[in-house]
Amino acid sequence: MREPFEQAVAEGRAGDRLWLYATYHCNLACRYCLTESAPGILNRRTLGAETIIRAVREARGLGFEKVGVTGGEVFMLPDFAETLRRIAELLPVVALTNGTLFTERRLRELEALTGLDVALQLSLDSADAAQNDKLRGRGNFDSVLATIPRLIEREIPVRIATTVEDQTPDELAALCELHRSLGVPDTDHIVRPVVRRGRAVTERLGVELGPHDVLPELTLTADGAFMHPFAATVRGGVTDLDLLVSRQILPLEAPLRRFLALVGDQPIGDDVVRSLR
Repeated sequence: MREPFEQAVAEGRAGDRLWLYATYHCNLACRYCLTESAPGILNRRTLGAETIIRAVREARGLGFEKVGVTGGEVFMLPDFAETLRRIAELLPVVALTNGTLFTERRLRELEALTGLDVALQLSLDSADAAQNDKLRGRGNFDSVLATIPRLIEREIPVRIATTVEDQTPDELAALCELHRSLGVPDTDHIVRPVVRRGRAVTERLGVELGPHDVLPELTLTADGAFMHPFAATVRGGVTDLDLLVSRQILPLEAPLRRFLALVGDQPIGDDVVRSLR
């Protein structure tokens, strides 16, 4: 499987990152959440630490170059800092977080990441607290701004992710000024539109995805393997299966074989422009 996977990556038909949805549990209920995550969610769809570590170890052997971990809120898992350290010892990792759960104890736990190829990607949608919190929840803005310098002080790389719905160019420019002032350069600022899946369907937010708008990147959840991280979504409490690759996630070679068969009709070439990456 390694050779055909590396060929698909070289041809631009697939990405070299394995995505993992660690949990759909979250302390926030963002209006545009892909997975309908929330504090009171009953089906948390959690991947256990050993499952995550096994998947990353197998991914390395199959030619994957890096890993992304998302949710829900990954730090709702009490042992996630240790899990993150263990997978970062295998492959470079970016972990997506809302940045609101970084107590002093958790920050001390994260000090074990120093020197490893790992980054934390925090969500921040506006330089205006009220505008930001309208989409994400009261107090989110202040928590994120307090967390960023504390992570940087510990030499943990920070990225900022901005999800765009109705922000003006001036508002986005103000946000860029803010993240630069916090020590996060433009190269570590990711901006994308709201995708109309999950809770965004109910809220009537975002853009519809076309069949070739997103670079396929094998994505694992407790429900199965999916085409990309925008595919593993939930609506009305039910997992969307339109972009399901396989119910089986391990051994990783099994969903990867099916994934490669499905990406055969993807556009080829490094110059292919997709609307979301």
